Amino acid sequence: MSTLSTNKRSSHQGYSDHHTNPWTYPMMIGFFAGIIWGGVRWLFYQMKFTTILPGFVGDPFFKQSFLKTGWGQLAGIGCYIVFSIIAALLYKLVLGKLRGPWPGILYGIVWWAIIFLLLGPLLGMTTAVTRAGWNTLFTEICVFLLWGLFIGYSIAFEFTDEASREPIPTPS
Repeated sequence: MSTLSTNKRSSHQGYSDHHTNPWTYPMMIGFFAGIIWGGVRWLFYQMKFTTILPGFVGDPFFKQSFLKTGWGQLAGIGCYIVFSIIAALLYKLVLGKLRGPWPGILYGIVWWAIIFLLLGPLLGMTTAVTRAGWNTLFTEICVFLLWGLFIGYSIAFEFTDEASREPIPTPS
């Protein structure tokens, strides 16, 4: 009986010693957010749900004619991955202590507004919202909303759920 309780205790102790690195974890979340939602954006572009290039984030660095090619779309998704990593680190820095899905949803909507209402038309990355079309607007806002939810909720769940990692007290 004492060996069983010792084994339980040691397995819980090993689990409770795990602490997530507060900077590499958001980088990993940003990486996967960029891959997943960059891929979704590419799919929606191929299905003609949106007219915005999948690699629009790379527009300041590459010519649009290149971004329309296969390699250009791949490079653009790479830029989207880098953008997502930076956005996830920024989320951790500014909103990392907030719980639940709503901060992430709002974060995605704020990024959509920054890109599609402010920086995108100014830098030529996106068309003006008045000329983009309803399908493009709805598609892009939904993708950014889900992208923000993925980043925000993943970070919030990891860093506000530390109590579940506490060892279960065993009777002495």
